[in-house]
Amino acid sequence: MERFADIQLLRYKLKDFDTLSLRQKRLVYCLSQATLWGRDITFDQHGSFNLKIRKVLEVCFPDSEYLKRVWFSSGIHHHYSCQKFFPDFTEEDFVQAVLSCPTDRLPLEDGQTVERLIEELVPVIFNPEIMPQRVNQRQGEDLVATSACNFYKGVTQEEALGFYENQKMEWVKAHPDVPEGECPSFGLNSRLVKTGEELTEEIYKIGGKYSAYIQKIVFWLTKAMEFAEDDGQKDIIASLISYYNSGSLETFDEYSVKWVNQTLSRVDFINGFIEVYGDPIGLKGSWEGIVHYKDIEATHRTEVLSDNAQWFEEHSPVDNRFKKAVVTGVTANVVCCSMLGGDEYPATAIGINLPNADWIRAKHGSKSITISNITAAYDEASRNSGFREEYINDTETFELISKYGYITDDLHTDLHECLGHGSGQMLPGVSLDMLKSYASTIEEARADLFGLYYMADPRLVELGLLPDGEAYKAQYYTYMLNGLLTQCVRIPIGEDIQEAHMRNRAIIANWIYARSSALKCQNAGVKPTIELYQEDGKTYMRINDYTSIRTLIGELLAEVQRIKSEGDYEAARQLVETYGVKIDQKLHREIKERYEKLDIAPYKGFINPVLKEVVDENGDVTDVIVDYTESYSEQMMRYSREYSV
Repeated sequence: MERFADIQLLRYKLKDFDTLSLRQKRLVYCLSQATLWGRDITFDQHGSFNLKIRKVLEVCFPDSEYLKRVWFSSGIHHHYSCQKFFPDFTEEDFVQAVLSCPTDRLPLEDGQTVERLIEELVPVIFNPEIMPQRVNQRQGEDLVATSACNFYKGVTQEEALGFYENQKMEWVKAHPDVPEGECPSFGLNSRLVKTGEELTEEIYKIGGKYSAYIQKIVFWLTKAMEFAEDDGQKDIIASLISYYNSGSLETFDEYSVKWVNQTLSRVDFINGFIEVYGDPIGLKGSWEGIVHYKDIEATHRTEVLSDNAQWFEEHSPVDNRFKKAVVTGVTANVVCCSMLGGDEYPATAIGINLPNADWIRAKHGSKSITISNITAAYDEASRNSGFREEYINDTETFELISKYGYITDDLHTDLHECLGHGSGQMLPGVSLDMLKSYASTIEEARADLFGLYYMADPRLVELGLLPDGEAYKAQYYTYMLNGLLTQCVRIPIGEDIQEAHMRNRAIIANWIYARSSALKCQNAGVKPTIELYQEDGKTYMRINDYTSIRTLIGELLAEVQRIKSEGDYEAARQLVETYGVKIDQKLHREIKERYEKLDIAPYKGFINPVLKEVVDENGDVTDVIVDYTESYSEQMMRYSREYSV
């Protein structure tokens, strides 16, 4: 598949799509259209100049690598590191190309000249000091003021946090009969703007910010209702439409509860302002969309986990105060994605657990998906890359991972999404917001630790989810290798780790490594649980005691759950900053140099299939077919023509 910069494009196949009924296919088609209409919202949320820059590039530099990168990242900042990247052409080339372009093809505002457009965009594109980081997570800095994302304008971190804390306090006063923890997720669907001394919200809704796009989304959601599989699904879509019309977060919570409780339909979707990773203080939801349908055969795995959720909760190593007495509403499916959109396109998650509101999880449950056709595409792309041969130094471990790696990767995703995020409970009066900028990292670490802890439990073999008691070792090895060494290939030399998932993996691996080293010092002559060693000038990792690894994972899980349940900000800060941020620079250079020789793109993304309605001579839709022939550039240019206003 196509490759540029540090990115490789893949395709995902719609397994068993032909087994869907015509009604289900048409439902998928309409929901997919609603998904694609959110694309420009994501570009704008990622940065206030992104849409203008993209439109100029599509006219003036349609074949440039820079445009391909802008498409992939929904803006001028790297989709994963969030650092600004730069063009493969000069500032002079840019100026000349824009001046030579017909003005009716440029995104000029009313009364704006071409020269003013150039003056506006050149510093943003070419000056490394302007908007250098989309999401800044550096300790001690004003994370809002120094982040280029477009969730705030003229607002400081202190002002933003104070604004939403006041909203929460006012809501609690106005709703004395509702538990404090059940308040809406204030700030989720808005941009906070300061004008003079006044702070105001621009709400994402019809009649508000992004109105033209949301109207298109609602149009296709309304069409989708015609093909809903049952009345419950129709009511869910209607509730989402009501939320888009009102912008009310209470309506969004009502929609989320209905969505969680709808478990019987084969076709499902995610559509809205949901995940908060793109906001440095974790309040604002990025727009995302996914349409998927149940992978009937593979879903057996997640059904087994869901059916045994109470057992897993009861046997967790965390303090009993933080365990749920009764686990309810855990729904998990393995699905095939049929369309990616917004912040899930072109790069996407392999598993998702929603809703994010802890009170809804506790009271009504959650829904998890593992996306089988995405994980299959990743697995296919990784074969014969030379990666394992380079970083795994012993035959026994290599064969172990070759035999069990794909199975345990998928199962860990299932455990993370299905049970990990849904496990545990907060103490009364505690909310995840108390962890501030560390909340996302702590939550991802908690879910990963939950999955890792149970990967080694004999219960998984008893349930038929693992073939034997050795399989879990493949996941332990690859996870620790990634967290200690290989994930740093994605980070420029000299930079800290900033992305929440990468910080989470670093915390787990580095904490366990540090504890292992400390225990070795206390017990002379005893091999460390996990160690790094040199051979022929290369650094490798060895696990000497897998059982002790699990013990340490259990200890860390107990502490991370405590941090979340008690809202212990200082402990969260200490954990993240000590183990999740810094990289040994000498080791970083070595690992990157070895990786670069393999000529592997460290990031993967996807080209969506094209869904086409088949219409007969009477104008009736008789089928929906899947076309995989559209190229990356063709798709991106078509999306810019067909899904922009």
